[in-house]
Amino acid sequence: MARKKDRNDKLADMDLADLLDELRATKQEALNLRFRNATGQLENTAEIRRVRRQIARLNTYIRQREIAAAEAQ
Repeated sequence: MARKKDRNDKLADMDLADLLDELRATKQEALNLRFRNATGQLENTAEIRRVRRQIARLNTYIRQREIAAAEAQ
């Protein structure tokens, strides 16, 4: 359980540019996993679920930053 909290703390400390870079890399990872799954090379299909949730988590943090920036104006 501590591992999940550490990962979320790391994301919460990132600025918007870093979050966007992480999102881009995670989407690329998701694409690679989908290809590996389609060709039968992926042994642990739970990785797809983990990456999809990470993308959603990143999108949430990005949206929080956008809302905070809009409210600051």
